[in-house]
Amino acid sequence: MKYREILKTYWGYDDFRGIQRDIIESIGRGQDTLGLMPTGGGKSITFQVPTLAGDGLCIVVTPLIALMKDQVANLRSRGIKALAIHTGMKTSEVVTALENCIFGDYKFLYISPERIGSELFLKKIRRVNVSLITVDEAHCISQWGHDFRPAYRRISELRDLFPNAPLLALTATATPEVVDDIQQQLNFRAKNCYRMSFGRKNLAYVVRYTENKAAELLHILGRVSGSAIVYTLNRKKTKEVCEFLTANGVTAEYYHAGLSPESKDAKEEAWKTGKARVMVSTNAFGMGIDKSDVRLVVHIDLPSSIEAYFQEAGRAGRDGKKAYAVTLFSRIDKQGVSRRLSDTYPSQEFIREVYDEICYYYNMALGDGLDCTFEFSLGDFCKKYHRPTLQTDSALRLLTRMGYIEYVEEMEYASRVRFIVDKDSLYRFRGLPADYELLINAILRNYSGLFNDFAFIDERYLSRVTKLSRHRMYEILVSLHSKRIVQYAPSKKCPIITFTRHRVLGDDLRFEHAIYDERKAIFGDMLNSIIKYATSLDKCRSVMLLEYFGEKEAASCGCCDVCTDERARAAVEKPLPLQGIMQLLSDGGMHPLEELDSLGFTRAEMKRLLRELCDEEKITIYGDKIKINK
Repeated sequence: MKYREILKTYWGYDDFRGIQRDIIESIGRGQDTLGLMPTGGGKSITFQVPTLAGDGLCIVVTPLIALMKDQVANLRSRGIKALAIHTGMKTSEVVTALENCIFGDYKFLYISPERIGSELFLKKIRRVNVSLITVDEAHCISQWGHDFRPAYRRISELRDLFPNAPLLALTATATPEVVDDIQQQLNFRAKNCYRMSFGRKNLAYVVRYTENKAAELLHILGRVSGSAIVYTLNRKKTKEVCEFLTANGVTAEYYHAGLSPESKDAKEEAWKTGKARVMVSTNAFGMGIDKSDVRLVVHIDLPSSIEAYFQEAGRAGRDGKKAYAVTLFSRIDKQGVSRRLSDTYPSQEFIREVYDEICYYYNMALGDGLDCTFEFSLGDFCKKYHRPTLQTDSALRLLTRMGYIEYVEEMEYASRVRFIVDKDSLYRFRGLPADYELLINAILRNYSGLFNDFAFIDERYLSRVTKLSRHRMYEILVSLHSKRIVQYAPSKKCPIITFTRHRVLGDDLRFEHAIYDERKAIFGDMLNSIIKYATSLDKCRSVMLLEYFGEKEAASCGCCDVCTDERARAAVEKPLPLQGIMQLLSDGGMHPLEELDSLGFTRAEMKRLLRELCDEEKITIYGDKIKINK
């Protein structure tokens, strides 16, 4: 079957978009391929179509469990056999999934990069007819990437098992250095990269300088109609901003990784259906969300990298219609971003102390601990040892990269169900509501061994199959539990720490240059880049972003705040404007602010210039008067 026919048969599209066909044909020729496609570019089509066109199975390596589950459900809804192996599955379920891949003519297997290190996985997967290896979010393999994950380095082990299977690497954001490093780390047989321009003609990038971000957010929402996402840096702030918007007549929901699956689904559904106009979220929201009519993305807080900003801003206007990506920037933001370097890379002495305290926390003796796993409460630990939360969390992540522990912030344990009654007794039950029987039958059809032992169930998938809400399924299962028809253990999230080496003294920890010093320098460069983007007033925002990703010939967009603000451009072109202010104040005396009107600047221009001089501590403003700092 031809590629285009497959596209039409399973997805209903008449033809491919952008570089999709180029990537598919490259894979069809057996070539290792790197595809750079911006958010909404249709990455999944590039590996799903060529896999369906040939024999064998495609292994898809992705760090995003939610996206993994969504894509498996989407493929199944189209009649395509797909599986996922993810956190929360019992060993028996993993074995069953891999056996299905060996004997069941499945076409797609989604796994996390950490799964590759499992002996069970490597033993079973070698018996599968693998035709393609796909690496999603491929920037994670690069030491220069903004989301480096050491587990991605083990993908080369899959290459060794299946030397004839081409490898497809996909990412939405990559600098030229990351592009080269991805291909090197994945052992590409030859460099081969296809890229779409990251330019978005319909998307206007805007930076608003304001000391009252809440009021400015309301103003922007009043000017731009339609669905919106507002990004914040922490979970607490998502709720605060959401409550502020709601109090001011804007329908809103908030979202972060700490919410229950049921709450996430309800909030996401409210936003998707328009019951809530605005979603206020950390970076936990947006990946894989298929909503094309987002008209506005606002960053109340600066993200820590251009890559993260570009992905999040790119969720606006995926339908090709006019949309806005607005960043709110205040005087103190520059200092706040700079503090992230020390929060993310605390001192080596701090990390050594945290390691020793973790060992004390679990009464771990020297030489013990290998492969021991414990539930972990960051709040309790920090309270007990009087440690700052952000830096402690960063220290645990660095200890994970160094190989001493494995810190999983939120290990999700899936819901479990076991039938207490036998089959015959179950069928004799009468008078159960129709939705009860619908859910029971769906569970029995999709899971085995339920009368002998607990089975983990995927409530998101069951919700799609039965059309029942997650909340309604929860009510039904609790009711069946109380009737002693089933035993039901709802899902839960719990951070865990696993000791991956025998315990040593903190003084004996080894800080490899590539893990600590190099990564710290890279992160510092990323922070400087996002500060430069937010504070620049003399270069098109779109051009700045595109040049960062290697597009050196990008043309001005004509729609960002720099391109459209004639006054801002005129201010930049004025000869030595800051020196003019300094000269007027050079006598060292106190001057009324209104004296500055004689310099000929507009109020907006003057406000910007004064803010810049205050940030540099060259002047001090006292109410309506101003004085130079000697």
